[in-house]
Amino acid sequence: MTSHRQGWFENWRLFWVLSLTLAALCIWIAAMRQFEVEGVRMVIRFTARTSLLFFCLAFSAAALARLWPNGWTRWQRRNRRYLGVTFAASHGLHAIAIGCFAAMDPVGYSAATSAASYIFGGIGYAFIIAMAATSFDRTAAAIGPRAWRALHLVGGYYLLFQFMVPFGKRIPDMPLYALFLIPLVAVFALRMISMAQKGAPRTAQAN
Repeated sequence: MTSHRQGWFENWRLFWVLSLTLAALCIWIAAMRQFEVEGVRMVIRFTARTSLLFFCLAFSAAALARLWPNGWTRWQRRNRRYLGVTFAASHGLHAIAIGCFAAMDPVGYSAATSAASYIFGGIGYAFIIAMAATSFDRTAAAIGPRAWRALHLVGGYYLLFQFMVPFGKRIPDMPLYALFLIPLVAVFALRMISMAQKGAPRTAQAN
C-alpha cells in the first residue's frame, strides 16, 4: 500500500498536486483578511516558508540519497526535479503576492524593500527561471550536461545563501527566525559531507 502511494505521488503529478494545493492555500490565507494588505503580506510570509521547504528538499536530495539510502531518500532523489519546479511555482506565487503588496500599499512596500533587495532578489529570480526552464529533458539536452550542472550548482548555492539573508536579518527582532536557518545550514553541511565522501575513493586510489 505504501509503495503504491509513493508510486502515484511522483513525477509531474507530484508537481501539480503540490502547486495547486499551494495556490489554494494562498487564496484561503488572503481571504481570511478579506484580500487586504495584511492578508497579502501573510501570503508573502507563507510562500517564503514553503519555498524554503521545497528548495531544501530538492537541493539536499542527492546528498541524502548518497549518505542514507532508504525508501524516502530514494523517492526524494528520484523526484528532485519535480520538487525543484514546485519550489519555482511556490516562489512564483511569492512574486505575485509581492506585486500585489506593491500595488495595494506602495508606501509600505517601499519601506520594506531596498535597492539591494531588487538587485540580489532579481538575480535569484533569474536563477530560478533558468533552473526551472532547464528542468525538462529537451532544454537540459540543449544546453548540455556541463552547462546544466554548472547552472544548477551555482544557482542552488546562490539561492541557499539568498534564503539565509531575509530569514537571518529578522533574528535580532524575532529570535525564533533562527529556526529557519537550521535546514539551510543542514543542507549545506550534507552537501559538503557528500562531496567529501564522493571524492574520498579517488584520493585513496591516487595514494
